[in-house]
Amino acid sequence: MLNTIILLSLLIPFINVNEVKEIDTLLTKWHHAAAVADAKTYFGYLADDAIYMGTDAKEYWTKEEFQKWSEKYFKRKSAWNIFATKRNIYLSADKTYAWFDEVLTAGFGPARGSGILIKTKTGWKIKHYNLAMTIPNEIVPEVKKLVEKHLKDEVK
Repeated sequence: MLNTIILLSLLIPFINVNEVKEIDTLLTKWHHAAAVADAKTYFGYLADDAIYMGTDAKEYWTKEEFQKWSEKYFKRKSAWNIFATKRNIYLSADKTYAWFDEVLTAGFGPARGSGILIKTKTGWKIKHYNLAMTIPNEIVPEVKKLVEKHLKDEVK
């Protein structure tokens, strides 16, 4: 019994490393699927009840809504290009869910992504994803004015 406990205590850190690598690979492949307009793979990594939050305040979609909205983009050679340059991944103690944050390079500029994954019978699935543009604090007042003007014009 003692040997089993010692063996498990030595293996647990390696199990976590493997889970983290698996999630990191999944997220990299997910972004790549958009870059090559592979909708089947891209949406296959999302849980059926996934939520996707885009950079626009109106972009809060279920998987089905997001898939419908993005159809025209996946008909091109590349839907969009977003690549992680840094990623942090964390596992729950019971290894049934994970959360992450990532620094991104995107066609629209620097960004961040964050999300939650769940472990399913078929592997990890993205349950929630939030894509956000990063804005240097020094130019926030200018950006705020632009957003306010846009919202005001939108109401007209």
